[in-house]
Amino acid sequence: MKHRIIILSIVCCICTTLFSQVLEISKLGAKNDGVTDNTSIIQQAIDSCNTAGGGTVLISGGGKYVSGTLFLKSFVTLHVSNGTTLLASPRISDYSDKTYKNMYKKEPHMNKCFIYAENQESISIEGVGTIDGNGDKKNFSKERPMLLRIKDCNHITLKDITLKDPAAWTSAWLYCNDISVSGIRISSRVNNNGDGLDFDGCENVRVTNSSFDTSDDCICLQTSRVDRPCRKVTINNCNFISKWAGIRIGLLSMAEISSVAVSNCSFSDISDAGLKIQQNEGGCMSDMVFDDLVMNNVPRPIFMTFCKQRACVDAPQDKLDALKFLRNITFNNIIVNNEQLDKNSAIIISGIPGYYIQNISMNNINFRVSGGGNVEDAKRRDIPEFDLTSMKTHWPEYTCLNGALPSYGLYLRHIDGIDLSNITVKCINNDKRKMMRFIDVKNMTKSNLK
Repeated sequence: MKHRIIILSIVCCICTTLFSQVLEISKLGAKNDGVTDNTSIIQQAIDSCNTAGGGTVLISGGGKYVSGTLFLKSFVTLHVSNGTTLLASPRISDYSDKTYKNMYKKEPHMNKCFIYAENQESISIEGVGTIDGNGDKKNFSKERPMLLRIKDCNHITLKDITLKDPAAWTSAWLYCNDISVSGIRISSRVNNNGDGLDFDGCENVRVTNSSFDTSDDCICLQTSRVDRPCRKVTINNCNFISKWAGIRIGLLSMAEISSVAVSNCSFSDISDAGLKIQQNEGGCMSDMVFDDLVMNNVPRPIFMTFCKQRACVDAPQDKLDALKFLRNITFNNIIVNNEQLDKNSAIIISGIPGYYIQNISMNNINFRVSGGGNVEDAKRRDIPEFDLTSMKTHWPEYTCLNGALPSYGLYLRHIDGIDLSNITVKCINNDKRKMMRFIDVKNMTKSNLK
């Protein structure tokens, strides 16, 4: 019986090898000279593997293989080997118009993309090589293609790859299920608005052991359709550097965003906010845990707002839905060192009049700030609300508050239910402001604050 099992296993391995195609593009005529257009060869290899029921398109041999838009298909793995680069064409004419669109209003210049998949299943991009968006401003100053867009797909794997220099976002994931991202590196500083991973209406998402250095948000969770929630998301063991936010949840927020767990991550040199949570399009947000985080030079470690406005390109701009709720959010074990920053450093949680943020828990927070607030800062009471009549920008940003806040640690307003425990704020320089400021905060419990 034992021998039969061994023989059967060997036969299965042989069958798997025989019937799983591996097509090496260099053997199909592709050139790795950084100039030749290899689009048709790579696409034919993808199509062939898909027709055969599955396989791997192997991009190997070093050098740079140039291509225009590629369409991934079911059961196909795109493997970029170590030392090898899949290089996006510098010519906008090489990008297809059949890659859906960007879901944010006033941003059609990002509709095109380099790698696209729609209504596919079991697709994979892997290897320790590089996919380079070639997105320098000298190539793309007006129309700026995203690097990757995946729409209505199931069972997607992104593993070990380096994604660099997109002309716009690195990736947009629209209405997908079962996404595994692990061991990747994203560098997107070569052009503006270079988000890392944007999950829109996706469920069962896992991001782990990855690093980000972006010119915009590293990871976004959002919903651009009322029927497609973003749920069951875990993010752990990641490092974030960003010109804007580390993790942003919301703006596009027409449906439920819930069941989010973020743990064991570091945030460094973030220009805007570490955790940016914003509900403003009539959906709902709840049930999130942020645990064991370390932040260095992150001026707003937590920035959470309600705001009534439209972000989605498909939403009627003249009609604003009633806000639902933003509640049940827990922050545990967070260390922040902002000693090198200026006085515009604070944890900010703000609802708007009539719409309370509910049931917030903050425990074991160690926050070090530089301080430097003056008497005028301490006396400020004219802090604008996050509503369309008060804001001077089209998004609810820190700049809407028109200057330094009257507290150097926490600024909390329009909250119903908050538990603050074991919070230490150390101010390095003299500051005339209070450590905390509460406006219209109900059902608050406090313990061991210092």
